[in-house]
Amino acid sequence: MANIISAQEIKRRGIGAVDEALKEGPVHVVRRNRAQYVILTEEDYQRLTAGQASQSQLWDRLLATPPQTTGRSRTAMDQALEEERSSWGR
Repeated sequence: MANIISAQEIKRRGIGAVDEALKEGPVHVVRRNRAQYVILTEEDYQRLTAGQASQSQLWDRLLATPPQTTGRSRTAMDQALEEERSSWGR
């Protein structure tokens, strides 16, 4: 928790204090001596939630796909999983 700003500081200086702190990454807002909030840039938020959407889509596809009766080799399954995981970071 390196990038910290107090709620009082935000109240005193306004959004400019948050903008300045966001230059160093996510901002932890302390209220009553406890971390209460984390403020992210829109870009950081989208990057954070994109992985969740990809994982959710994978589960939806896996649950919607009927089981294969012919079976796949372990190598084929590992390759398919690796391809799916590599798409999560995009």
